[in-house]
Amino acid sequence: MVTLKIERNGTIEHFEVSEGQTLLSALYEIKEKYDTTLTFAAGCRASVCGTCAVRVNDKEVLACAHKVCDGDVVAPLRFHPLLRDLKVDKSQALQTLQRSEAVLHHYGEAVLAPKDAHKTERQSDCILCDSCYSACPVLAVDEAFLGPFALTRAYRYAIDPRESDNRSIIDAIQQKGVWDCTLCGECTAVCPKGIDPKSDILQLRTLSAQAGYSDPNFAAQSFGTPDFGGGFGFDPNGGF
Repeated sequence: MVTLKIERNGTIEHFEVSEGQTLLSALYEIKEKYDTTLTFAAGCRASVCGTCAVRVNDKEVLACAHKVCDGDVVAPLRFHPLLRDLKVDKSQALQTLQRSEAVLHHYGEAVLAPKDAHKTERQSDCILCDSCYSACPVLAVDEAFLGPFALTRAYRYAIDPRESDNRSIIDAIQQKGVWDCTLCGECTAVCPKGIDPKSDILQLRTLSAQAGYSDPNFAAQSFGTPDFGGGFGFDPNGGF
């Protein structure tokens, strides 16, 4: 037997469960043996639907894939309205897909070679588990930030060969989006499908620059004084 700790109702509750099983199986065991009111979300049990995502020891995981260890602390995803226990409301986070305009806008006929499919194959594997969203430190200070999975989806459609004009997508991710990411890589570290949102966001910044956009944060930075209006701290009278 191992001890499983669950963050619940503002406290940490301890349960003894069988070892060698997945966290999802352990949660069902707790519900059947100890507390029928324990609430959590589950679906396919095969790491396909993303429904069972939670945090274990402050790291986002799929409950159906994580093997329980003695002392594991289980908590709900962050930055989502808590419904009860480990179950959160994901509807607000999913609205970021609409805000990012991550769809085909100007569909055109295109011959897709295998290499074209491979360009977006990994991004298309996203199961919307919200693990990356929960792990993103930007959302701790700005709840309006689009978040990693919405930006990954935006990149997936922005480079789709069938999209004849991706300007709508690029325009939509400028505010509270591509330039607000800190590139910390936390989203990449927790993705159960091996998607790299950090890399996708870097690619989106390149596409944004090609569309005429620039980092608004860079323009506001000061690199020292005196200067002559450029913000780079160059003193023409300073000598060499």
